[in-house]
Amino acid sequence: MDRIISVVGHTALDYIVNVENIAGKNESSPVIDYEEYPGGGAANIAVAIAKLGGKSQLISPVGTDFSSSGYEKLLQEAGVDLSRLYNIEDRKISKAFIFTDREDNQTTYFYWGASSRFEELEPQPADFVHLATADCVYNAKIAQISGFVSFDPGQDLVTYSKENLRTILAHTDILFANRHEIRRVSEMTGMSFSELRSMIDIIVVTYDAEGSRIYRGSEEWTIPVVSVKAVDPTGAGDAYRAGFLLAYTRGYSLPVCGKIGSTVASFAVQTRGCQTSLPTWEEMKSRYEANFGKLEAKS
Repeated sequence: MDRIISVVGHTALDYIVNVENIAGKNESSPVIDYEEYPGGGAANIAVAIAKLGGKSQLISPVGTDFSSSGYEKLLQEAGVDLSRLYNIEDRKISKAFIFTDREDNQTTYFYWGASSRFEELEPQPADFVHLATADCVYNAKIAQISGFVSFDPGQDLVTYSKENLRTILAHTDILFANRHEIRRVSEMTGMSFSELRSMIDIIVVTYDAEGSRIYRGSEEWTIPVVSVKAVDPTGAGDAYRAGFLLAYTRGYSLPVCGKIGSTVASFAVQTRGCQTSLPTWEEMKSRYEANFGKLEAKS
């Protein structure tokens, strides 16, 4: 039976805006098109896990417009456990405004809304928790009382204090970061990458089109991307983490976890919106085997 993966972080509406160029200060750039989609890193991961057939639980503050926006119904239909949502009575749902240019460079502006209350909330322990982008105080609290901790500071890393970051890392079993974030984690904590590797059991670093690398002890694996015609890179990282974590809880080896993550991410980038084209386990398996060969047995 699958282990419940509790995902902490934002539930948000994403406004994905395609522009000619990312505008600089005092500049403007033509908007090519824009759409509204359900998003928020934690919700994206929870939905992807559920779509793959796993058990996910969303731990997130939501605002007064959560139900009327239709987002609550979407999450229920996806099969996500919503029993640990915090209903914030005087805030709207969080919103992300994501600007992407023709070369897939991105700039994001985030309205915290209900998520601005994270710091005031008292968490309950979770057996297996993934800390997505969220408030550093809340993440530090829940990291100290939960069983297994996966951590992805993401773009919210700039809001973390050194103390809270070090507290979370001391309780982290899996750390996810892109190549820029892992360097910043080292700078903020004063710890070298070697020191981080000695502290944290598994570190996964993503390198955009170059794939990802998984580090455990003295071992290292390079995981390629699954090549598809990409339409929108938004949500690829969330999909990767969902696939990786579900595979990990199901007992697959780390290289296979990475390849499953890469495969799930390939579905996410094929359409606009982070949750639009997420695969079932069978759909993932078919594409996995077309790219990597037969999906090996669990370890």
